[in-house]
Amino acid sequence: MTQNNKLPPVAQPSSPERHTALSLRLGVLMSAALLAACTSTPLPPWPANPGTVSTSGARPAPQQTPQRQVLPQLGTQRPAQSQQADQQQVQTGTVTRSPLSPNPVDEPQSAANLPYNPLVAARFPVPDVRYATPGLQPGRRAFTTNNELSDWLNQLAAVSAGRTHAQVQTIGSSQNGVPLQALIITQAAGTSPDALEDSKRPTIMLVGQQHGDEPAGSEALLIIARELTQGLLEPLLQRINVVIVPRANPDGADANQRVTSNGVDMNRDHLLLNTPEAQALAKLSNAYRPIAMIDAHEYTVVGRYLQKFNAVQKYDALLQHATAANMPEFVTKAATQWYLEPMRKSLQEQQLTADWYYTTSTDLSDRSLSMGGAQPDTGRNVNGLKNAVSLLVETRGVGMERNDIQRRVHAQVTAIGAALRTTSERASELQQVRSFVTREISSQACRGSVVIEAAQTPEKRDVTMLDPNTGADTTLNVDWNSSLHLRTLKTRPRPCGYWLSAQSSTAVERLQMLGVQIMRVAESGNVLADTYVENSRSTADRPDVRGTVAGGGPITRVSVTPTRSAIDIPEGSFYVPLNQAMANIAIAALEPDSQSSYFANHLIDHLDSVARIMTVPPLVFEDTD
Repeated sequence: MTQNNKLPPVAQPSSPERHTALSLRLGVLMSAALLAACTSTPLPPWPANPGTVSTSGARPAPQQTPQRQVLPQLGTQRPAQSQQADQQQVQTGTVTRSPLSPNPVDEPQSAANLPYNPLVAARFPVPDVRYATPGLQPGRRAFTTNNELSDWLNQLAAVSAGRTHAQVQTIGSSQNGVPLQALIITQAAGTSPDALEDSKRPTIMLVGQQHGDEPAGSEALLIIARELTQGLLEPLLQRINVVIVPRANPDGADANQRVTSNGVDMNRDHLLLNTPEAQALAKLSNAYRPIAMIDAHEYTVVGRYLQKFNAVQKYDALLQHATAANMPEFVTKAATQWYLEPMRKSLQEQQLTADWYYTTSTDLSDRSLSMGGAQPDTGRNVNGLKNAVSLLVETRGVGMERNDIQRRVHAQVTAIGAALRTTSERASELQQVRSFVTREISSQACRGSVVIEAAQTPEKRDVTMLDPNTGADTTLNVDWNSSLHLRTLKTRPRPCGYWLSAQSSTAVERLQMLGVQIMRVAESGNVLADTYVENSRSTADRPDVRGTVAGGGPITRVSVTPTRSAIDIPEGSFYVPLNQAMANIAIAALEPDSQSSYFANHLIDHLDSVARIMTVPPLVFEDTD
């Protein structure tokens, strides 16, 4: 893969050697494709309790369940007297189970600065733990700056010792030139992707502050990083590796704005990869192949909820797993049963409330609530289609400034800590699920059907919010767009792969950043394919459940009819096989008549630049790397 839109020339061996090498690649590819066309891995039984998942369909003998590691919550028990915390030190200690009480350390919140009635504020007492980062110091007006964040990570890497290794990696630069940094934390022999792979331990990746005006996730991840390198969470590294990106959008954080410097909502850019910030996360994920992804956000508390429903948001945390079409069944089960249930339990034990994630559009006449989006464009959904358990943790925060910041961070730390513990306790089971899912997806090439577009299912649901005057619970029966039950709008037979023209180098580059394997056609040939015959097209804004996607630009909506025929495949063009683990990402990008596709978003300029290959192609290929 190259870092520009032009692919380098391929080194050409002598003619007999070249033919032998390329024929070998062809033979391997054809054998795999034929296997995919003729066989299917049966679904194994899902373990209701800790155990194993078999790819053969037979339940193996029960194995001993790993002993649950019971670790205290993170933070410092609140002192009776005010004391100044060290700016560069996070203190830890066992948290008592006493009722939540006001924090004598933090400055009292002024009623004039509260976004709601003091009676509502009383529903959110400060927790009995206190977190210290540069941005959480008493008297601070600003959250942790980009320079302070970088210093924090580098200091943790510098003091890591013994079996635990921590390394700061610069994974790219923001549009304003701020380094995008990740902290790799492991007890493997090193911090490279190969070293983590050789450790045979699953990797979990934690990402914060994709939206710059949502700081609690970033502050919480600094605490998590500290506890993993030298604190209460370090024992978990005996079974897992952790990759942390505390701040994915440093320009947005610096400006206290949701979007990136050029106005793009980067959390809608994980399939298209138009921003350097989203590209950096994709490359990092592709290198380390996390088995689980946690995306830390904050949600609007007052704003349009007060305008539409005359109510204030209640919950400390809103949780959601990946909800896109073509999601692997077992990945979803792992997310709901192994991750979300322990998260909710951990939050409840800390007297924090939680519900499914939901949002509402910016249209004040629309009084419906939606469980996030079903489009394959957010980090949550794209990482799910890459076969990772992918979870969203949203805490109260947008529009709150510094109000309730200790409680907001506490909710993030509690939820993310639960996810880390799950990954440790379920390490072997998660690896078995990953192995099964990747084989199952590969086996489906040339067989069955695939969902091209899906939509949420309209339902009715009772949602509890808070009365803005009294702070009491108020239950609303609302129109609820469920992402747990998607409606299939359009399906097609699953192809063996996709052909892309030689002019599609931008699309090839972006797919490779996502981990999709792509082959270059080395010798011209003829294949049976479905080409797209255009029926109609229009230009429209790119929507999501909140409204128009910020910075997305107009998209091309096209109606097509796939038409089967034999087509000529020229040398130098590309083939994207679907007998690979990343097949569902390729489908999301390359079917042209969905709003998130590369054609709709102008990464592929012409319909005749892509075709669905419907039989195992009798072609000779070479690697594009």
